[in-house]
Formats: sequence, C-alpha cells, structure tokens
Amino acid sequence: MGFLIGISGSIIVDQGGRFPGYKRAYVNNDYIESTALSGGVPFILPVLEDEEMIKAQAESIDGLILSGGQDVNPLLYGEEPTTKTGSPFLARDQSEQLLLKHVIDQGKPVLAICRGLQILNVAYGGTLYQDMSDIKEAFIKHDQYNNTSDPSHSIMIKDGTRLHDLYGNQALINSFHHQAIKDVAPGFEVSAWAKDGVIEAIEKQGDQFVVGVQWHPEMMAKKHISMLNLFKLFMEHVQQSAGKKVSM
Repeated sequence: MGFLIGISGSIIVDQGGRFPGYKRAYVNNDYIESTALSGGVPFILPVLEDEEMIKAQAESIDGLILSGGQDVNPLLYGEEPTTKTGSPFLARDQSEQLLLKHVIDQGKPVLAICRGLQILNVAYGGTLYQDMSDIKEAFIKHDQYNNTSDPSHSIMIKDGTRLHDLYGNQALINSFHHQAIKDVAPGFEVSAWAKDGVIEAIEKQGDQFVVGVQWHPEMMAKKHISMLNLFKLFMEHVQQSAGKKVSM
C-alpha cells in the first residue's frame, strides 16, 4: 500500500442549478494528480471544527499538502481586514491551523502551497501583507492571467535550502497571489524571493520537511518536470518519515 497524503480541502457553495446554496467539499484536481504522479495516495481532508477529529485526520496520514484558496483572515495575525482583502473563510483557517500543528508535532512532512504557505506562516506567528499594493518595492506582476501551467517570473533561491538542492540558484514559477508574507514566523527561514524582494518560499529550520511555496507547482507539474520533482522530494521525505515511525 502507498503512503497516504492528506490534501486540505475547502467548501464551495452552488450558486445555481438544482441545488442553490448546496455545500460541497473539494480540492482542485491538479493537487490529486500531482500527488498520484509522485507516488502518493491522495486523500481529501475536509474542513472540520472538532479538534479531536482534526487530530485524527493528522494521525491517519503520512504527509500533508496545504492547498490554495481564500485569503487568510487578518484577525489571525493581529490586523483588521482592509478593503483590499478578499472574503476570508475563518472556519477553514482555524481547521487548517490545528491540522498543521498536529501534523508537524507528529513529525510528518508538509508541503504548503500558495494560501497554504500563508497559513503556515500565520500559524507559527508570522504576518502577511493584505495586498501586493502595500509593498512599495513590488514591481513584478504576481497575479498572472496567462496559461496556469506556464511560468510568469523568476525567483532567487537561498543556498543551503531544500529548494536550492532541487533547483539551484534560480527557478521559473507561475504566480497567482495578491497577498504575501510580511514578517516570517519564528523557526522558519526564507528560501526564495522574487527579484522585487517578495517572499516566495519558506522552510522550517531543522530536519523536518516543512516547505511552503507561494506559487502553484501542481498546475505546472504535468508540463514541467522540475515542478513534479518538488512533489517527488516531498514524497521522499514522507517515505523516510513513515519508515522511522515503523521502525520505532
């Protein structure tokens, strides 16, 4: 049997059709395909409120992918929402923060993507820019409108990081975000920046694989093997982590 990879889900509400107002748990299919292509068994984790159930979610999986989605509620990092912030989903924020902390406390690998990166940072004490227009130095377009599988700008990668081991000094990424990390959470380091200084990736210090990226590698993985390789690296650490657990 393969390794079970939990992918954090969201809720979508039908706006029309036969069941207007009907709520559905979902994740975008690119996450599922990228997980399967890298050797994992994808498993959707719905938004929950009960902490014991969330803890059980964490215990049942071998690794966690935090998916993209809505803006993180600014109240979680000590700010009032400005007119530039979208519509947060507080229940999802709270569910994912608990899930994330249980997974990390259990020593399991985490790959956090786009919003997932932001939740990771906020959960451990970091803050966000509520809109890219709040960053005076930002001159790169960070919300692209071209093909989702195509790169839109480059990033610079810090030597000695997991991303540097994978990509070297630079990589080309896609970009779909209007918020960004402001203050990095204690215990984490920045591993990649855009050329305008916007933070594009962070990694947890120490041996545990906890990597957050601001771009969407799952959208690029079929067309660009380098992005599938990020999922494969994650899976290597999942296998190592699960092996340690079995041998204990």
